[in-house]
Amino acid sequence: MADIPAAGADEAVEGKQPKSVRVVLLALMIAMMLAMLDNMIIGTAMPTIVGELGGLEHLSWVVTAYTLATAASTPLWGKLGDMYGRKGSFMTSIVIFLIGSALSGMAQDMGQLIGFRAVQGLGAGGLMVGVMAIIGDLIPPRERGKYQGMMAGVMALAMIGGPLVGGTITDHWGWRWSFYINLPLGAVALVAISAVLHLPKKRSQARIDYLGAALLTVGITAIVLVTTWGGTEYAWTSTRIMELIAIGVAALVGFVFWQTKAAEPIVPLHIFRSRNFTLMSLIGFIVGFVMFGATLFLPLYQQSVQGASATNSGLLLLPMLGAMLVTSMVAGRVTTNTGRYKIFPVAGGALMTVGLYLLSLMDTDTSRFTSGVYMAVVGLGMGCLMQITMLVAQNSVEMKDMGVASSSTTLFRTLGSSFGVAIMGALFNHRVQDVMAEKAGAVGSQVTEQSAQLDAASLAKLPEVAREAYQHAVSSGTHGAFLLGAAVAVLALVAAVFVKEVPLKGAGPKTADGPADGDDGTATAKAPVTEAV
Repeated sequence: MADIPAAGADEAVEGKQPKSVRVVLLALMIAMMLAMLDNMIIGTAMPTIVGELGGLEHLSWVVTAYTLATAASTPLWGKLGDMYGRKGSFMTSIVIFLIGSALSGMAQDMGQLIGFRAVQGLGAGGLMVGVMAIIGDLIPPRERGKYQGMMAGVMALAMIGGPLVGGTITDHWGWRWSFYINLPLGAVALVAISAVLHLPKKRSQARIDYLGAALLTVGITAIVLVTTWGGTEYAWTSTRIMELIAIGVAALVGFVFWQTKAAEPIVPLHIFRSRNFTLMSLIGFIVGFVMFGATLFLPLYQQSVQGASATNSGLLLLPMLGAMLVTSMVAGRVTTNTGRYKIFPVAGGALMTVGLYLLSLMDTDTSRFTSGVYMAVVGLGMGCLMQITMLVAQNSVEMKDMGVASSSTTLFRTLGSSFGVAIMGALFNHRVQDVMAEKAGAVGSQVTEQSAQLDAASLAKLPEVAREAYQHAVSSGTHGAFLLGAAVAVLALVAAVFVKEVPLKGAGPKTADGPADGDDGTATAKAPVTEAV
C-alpha cells in the first residue's frame, strides 16, 4: 500500500491515494475512540470492580489518576511530536496506553489499579493530540472539514455507546475485559499506522525542556485536584484546597516566565500572539465546560425527575449528540466548499447559549419531548464549535507548531471540562441540599447528607414525600447549573465575534502556500523539508 505524504504534497491534497488515506484515518479514529471510550466504559464497571478488589474509599482515584496523567502529559506529547516526529510519538503513546490497559486488567488490588490507570492516562494524553496533529499534517485545513463528521461521529458513538458497552462487557465477560478490549483495537491501529503512515522525520538538536515540563505538570495537577476535590473531599475554603490553589498558581506563573527563557519551550508563547488561536483556546475551554456539565446533569435529571432507566443513560443524550453530529458534518462540508468558517463559531455560541437557557427552564412537569428539543438546540451549538475550534487553531500557527497548537487546544478543553463539572456540580449540590431541607425538613437533609446525587436504588427506597422533594430539588439544581452554563456560553459568543476569518491554508483552486503571515499571527502551511521515515 502506498505511503502517505504530509500536507502540502499533491497526493494528499488532490486525493490521488484515497485508499491509503482512508486506512490511516480509520486507524486514527480507532485511537480517538480508545481515548474517549475508556472512562465511560470503566464508569459502568466500577461497582463490580469495587466488589472484587475492595478499596471503596479510594474509588475516586481510579478516575482521578487517569484524568491527571492525561491532562499533565497532553502538552508534552504535542511538543515531542513537533521535535522528533509525529508518527513515532503517536505510536509510543498507543503502546503506553495498551500497556496500561493490560496491567489495569491484571490488577489485584485497588492500589495497583490506580497506579496502572495513571500509566494508561500517560498514553491517553498522546492519543487525541496525535490524531489531531497527524490530520493537521496530512490534510490542508480547507479539506479537513470533510473529516469533521467522522470525528464528531466517533465522539457521539463513544458517549452513547460507552455505558452500554461497559455494562455488556462487565455482565458477560467480567470487568477485566473493560480494559482488555482496548488491546485488539489498539493493535489494529498500530499495524495500520506503522504500515501506511510515513510522515517527515524530524531530528531536533534541542534538549527537552524538563523544567518547563515539571512546572506545567505540577500546575495542571494542582488545578485538576482542586476541581476534583473541592466541595467533595474537602471544603472549598479548607487549608488543603487553598494550598493546592497556591501551588497551582505559583507553578503556572513560573512556567509562563520560564517559557520566555527556554531554548525549546514546551508551549511556545508566540502562538498566543495569534488572535484567532487565543480566541479558539478560550472557546474550547468554554465548550469543555458546557459539554461535560451537560452530559453529567442531563441523565441525572431524566432519571430522577422524568423516571428514565439508568441502563440506557447514554441513549438519553441522543437528541443532543445526534444534533451535534449532523451540524458538525454540515459545518465541515460548507467549510470545505466555501473556505469560510466564522459563521459557525458565532452561530454555535448563540445556539449553545439559547439551548442552555432553555434547559434551565426545565421543571418537574417538563416532558421528555420538550427536554429533547432543548438538548437538540445545545447539540446544534456544540456541533458548530467542536471541530471548528481545532481547525482554526491549527490554521493560525506554522507547521512546526502543529503539535503544540493541537495539544494546547485539547488541554484547554480538558481543563474546561474539569472546571465545568466542579463549578456546576458545586452549584447543583448546594441547591439540592437547600431545597431538600426546605421541602422535607430533617429527613431531606439526612437523605442528601452524603451526596446530592442519588442512584435509582436509593431513590426507590425513599418515602414518597422525600422522593417528590428530591425531584423538585434536582429540578432546581439543574436550573442553577444550566443557567450558569448559559452565562458562560455568552463568553464563547463574544469571543467568536472577534474571530478574524483568515483564508484556510490549501483553500481555493490552486493557492500554493496558503495565506501569508498576517497581523493575527497566522503562517503558511509549507511542510518542513525533512528526511522521510
